[in-house]
Amino acid sequence: MEALLMVLIEALLSGFLEYMDLLLINLIPTAFYAENVLDSMLGFNVLSELYEILFMFGISLIILKFVQKGFNTYVLWIDGDADTDPIVILTYFIKALVVAISFPTLYGWLATIMQSLTDNLLDAFNQGLLVDFKLIVESIMAAGLLTAIMGLIYFGSLLYFYIKFLKTSLEILILKLGVPIACVGLIDSDQGVFKTYIQKFFQAIITVMLQIVLLKLSFILIVTGHLIWAIVAMMMAHSTPRFLQEFVIPSGPGGNVMGKAYYATQMIRIFKR
Repeated sequence: MEALLMVLIEALLSGFLEYMDLLLINLIPTAFYAENVLDSMLGFNVLSELYEILFMFGISLIILKFVQKGFNTYVLWIDGDADTDPIVILTYFIKALVVAISFPTLYGWLATIMQSLTDNLLDAFNQGLLVDFKLIVESIMAAGLLTAIMGLIYFGSLLYFYIKFLKTSLEILILKLGVPIACVGLIDSDQGVFKTYIQKFFQAIITVMLQIVLLKLSFILIVTGHLIWAIVAMMMAHSTPRFLQEFVIPSGPGGNVMGKAYYATQMIRIFKR
């Protein structure tokens, strides 16, 4: 029975090896520029055309929101303070246009910085160690049934991680496409939905960076023979989005513990005043 299980596990791990090189290549470009990967798979630049459509739609909404807010404030007197200097609303309008128009350039700078930071962190983990999955599988199979089962758990978690990683990459792509529409919130003094939108955007980007670093850490751990720690690092990579969510302050009441503590503190300050 044990021999049959070993043969089965070895066959499964050998099957994983056929996909390792394909799964784990170019993770950083895939995360930050998923549209390039999708365009190459689809064979045409549908996403660039989609962004142009959403960009024009977002600009139209910004102009419409500016006209509506100015009319409601200074003509109907039903929105905001009519004594407010019109230059304030005009400033918000120009800010929304500038952010929407310049976002592709700003995102390029951000992606370059995050990619450089991730590369430096990965270089710190390398220390000359080479990850050879074939040798890893051979060492796992030679260590006995229990280690083989743990190795199967690790490689299964690795495949699941890659699927979730692609999901996060698509989230970043969708958030990129929707930025011109989210800029409509900049017309309001409280930034509307834009504030929460950008928080989600940065959370997704930082999630990708930490997941790649934790993945590399798990590789180093498994190469050095620490299979249990490698599984723990992989589990931490899975839970990174939930872990980071505890540090993001939501824009409205409710949310996580950090958010509730934040709003409780603000209420105390208001009562003291």
